[in-house]
Amino acid sequence: MTSPLDRDTWARLYHRHARELHRYLCCRVDSQVADDLVSETFLTAWERRDSFEPARASARAWLFGIAVNLLRRHTRAEGRRLRAWAREHGRRSVTEQVDEHTAAVVDAQSLATDLAGTLAGLRPEEREVLLMVAWADLTATEIAEATSTQVGTVRTRLFRARRKLRARCLGGRSALVSDLDVAS
Repeated sequence: MTSPLDRDTWARLYHRHARELHRYLCCRVDSQVADDLVSETFLTAWERRDSFEPARASARAWLFGIAVNLLRRHTRAEGRRLRAWAREHGRRSVTEQVDEHTAAVVDAQSLATDLAGTLAGLRPEEREVLLMVAWADLTATEIAEATSTQVGTVRTRLFRARRKLRARCLGGRSALVSDLDVAS
């Protein structure tokens, strides 16, 4: 940014990053809440524009850091909701004859239940890092900048989250989790 007071720069910043922030937030909360959080992110950034240090973090990482902090306020109950969802869907059983499509749907629901339960069981820091990689396509460096955490800590949290996914949900044999490993 050229100047913290330059409105044109802020407009460009908004146009460059708002859609990406919204897409990430929509993966975590519903669209209306994501709309509010994006607005609040840019309002907070505008109010704190004098504190932005380009040498310390990119504008993208800075905005994601603000958005993640705002998201935390709205998702304190995320773990409880995921556990409740996992319990509810875990109770369902299929007792009728199933065809191939139905079996695939049941398998997907079972995987989703396992995944939701596993995500709920992660430490919030691990879940946040994993979802920022998977849904926002942020690098470990960008996550470190966004969360004011060291890159090594981010990588450790990501490693632990992936290990827990393999152990609890997928028994260490999933191409999905392996693809996540390759992506970072």
